[in-house]
Amino acid sequence: MANHPWHNKITNAAQVGGIETSVLDNGPGRGTRIAWVNTGTGLRFKVVIDRAMDIADAWYNQYNLAWLNSPGITPPQPFSHGGIDWLRTFGGGLVTTCGLSHIGGPEEDEYGARGLHGLVSNIPAEIISIQQPDPARGLLEMSITGSIKQVQIFGPALELVRTISATIGKPEIRIHDNVINRGNTAAPHMLLYHCNFGWPLVDEGTDIIWKGNWQPRDEVSKRTFNASNNFRKCPPPLDIHNAAGEDAAYVDIEANAHGVCTCGLYNAKIGLAVALTFAKKQLPWFTNWHHWGNGEYVTGLEPGTNPPVGQAHARQTGELIFIEPGEHRSYELAFNILTEKPDIQHFIISNESE
Repeated sequence: MANHPWHNKITNAAQVGGIETSVLDNGPGRGTRIAWVNTGTGLRFKVVIDRAMDIADAWYNQYNLAWLNSPGITPPQPFSHGGIDWLRTFGGGLVTTCGLSHIGGPEEDEYGARGLHGLVSNIPAEIISIQQPDPARGLLEMSITGSIKQVQIFGPALELVRTISATIGKPEIRIHDNVINRGNTAAPHMLLYHCNFGWPLVDEGTDIIWKGNWQPRDEVSKRTFNASNNFRKCPPPLDIHNAAGEDAAYVDIEANAHGVCTCGLYNAKIGLAVALTFAKKQLPWFTNWHHWGNGEYVTGLEPGTNPPVGQAHARQTGELIFIEPGEHRSYELAFNILTEKPDIQHFIISNESE
């Protein structure tokens, strides 16, 4: 403990970092519970407790990392689950969770109707615990854990237990999710982490970093995701992406010898990189989404159990996951901020496409 610069110099741990909960009192988000997490490294981020504990704002020093959509944070809308209603309260942010039983566009079949990207992001969490750091005792870990229940009688009953953690002195965000079937019948399960990055991290010339075999999502996406276009460099805003313009690619992302996948972004102008890591075994699919519209300038890096093709398609192809009663599945992601040149070079070289 004596080696820490704050030894014998602080009275309140909040001088170093920690978790602060509050309730928004103005604008569209009025009444929404949030938690600010400060790692004491320049990395601080906002957990939206009432929106499945998704992460909205994320900052490193003066640099914003996330793309924030016009509505910003809004209260949960549990009945915004038809068609594309999900978009009306999509705030963007560093992480928006999609699922827990459907990811992709609206659809309907003999198993029911499902709206864009499922229900979970419109469900508030019940806080289970908050662990604060205690630097004076050498305890530098902090975490917030909550339960998000996507349940109904006569139907699937899935619970997401989410822990978001960080460490004083480390510019890192860790997410640990556990999805549990609390019902008495097998439940379909799909999960996608819609990670949305924006300016100034995302700017003209920013490198988009991932490695793996890819294919355009559809014919339209071939206008940017093609072999003659360097889609791994962020372009200036594109008129073709105004309104509903967008392109995406599905990627069979490569893992290292330990089964870990890494993707992210590097902006050489500000000397900042963000690396996102996850286990290939848990999240075998990856989507890169581009929406370079004027004033809506964002790229998404999206690990998932499936590509966002919908529950019906996954069922037809035999790729739909079912969780048995009492069974659970775990997922882990981490965001790391890189500012040292050797770390950034290793990140880039390790994930260069051949």
